[in-house]
Amino acid sequence: MRLLNRSAGRLSRHRRGPLAGLAVVLLGLLMTGGLYTVFSPAQAGSAAASEEQIAQGRELFLVSCAFCHGQNGEGIRTQNGNQLGPSLVGVGAAAVDFQVGTGRMPMARPGAQVPRKPQTFNDDEIAALAAYVASLGPGPAIPDESDYSVDGLSDEERQQAITNGGQIFLTNCTACHNFEGSGGAMPRGGFAPQIRGVEPRYIYEALLTGPQNMPNFSNGNLSPDEKRDVIAYLASLEDMPNYGGFGLGGLGPVAEGLAAWVLGIGSLIGVAVWIAAHTTRSTKKKVEA
Repeated sequence: MRLLNRSAGRLSRHRRGPLAGLAVVLLGLLMTGGLYTVFSPAQAGSAAASEEQIAQGRELFLVSCAFCHGQNGEGIRTQNGNQLGPSLVGVGAAAVDFQVGTGRMPMARPGAQVPRKPQTFNDDEIAALAAYVASLGPGPAIPDESDYSVDGLSDEERQQAITNGGQIFLTNCTACHNFEGSGGAMPRGGFAPQIRGVEPRYIYEALLTGPQNMPNFSNGNLSPDEKRDVIAYLASLEDMPNYGGFGLGGLGPVAEGLAAWVLGIGSLIGVAVWIAAHTTRSTKKKVEA
């Protein structure tokens, strides 16, 4: 009993020691980090990539991307303090797949909004670049087709997804992209690109990463199912007939009203002037009294 009491006394003194609290904190941090690594969601990490693929991606990065983004993706600022290229640490593979897959990167020239253009790299090179950038820090992974496809839903569930996606789109997206995704002008030389006809994967990645002037709709703002619903709504617009006739590219009521005034009323005025100019006139001379 005396030995047990002495051992308990020693343990109690060690627990009250100055290093005991630090040891407990370090142990808690190690356990928290380990549990997060094991149970973290798929989007917080990157897809499994081989060291060879990451090395290939770094070689491509140094040749084509390091001038603006730095040799280690840390970003570069000019002497005036302006951002030449942002840091890519933590942007994830999804951001690379969107920017490079749509041809926006490498950027041809700086601007408020980078336009889409043909791809510079093939699919394997894009995957290697994405793997390398994903290795710089945890970020959104490239989505799987099951994340944005509604093929597995019933007809009723698909219609509900389209309805829900339309409500989300009209609330959050029409201010920039127009009510049917045709895009439009924005302040300071920017513009919202057309998103009708864009591949569903790129729409999902744009919602997830927020490229250029677009806000970031993370899974905390829009759940994966809500992102899928928005994509389903945009896809439904392709098959929707234009009940109003000629839609003028879907640019909205301002463009349609302007066309009605300039073309419609202007044509009516022109016809009225032509009728007045070609009206039959009497050629009889006035008879003197």
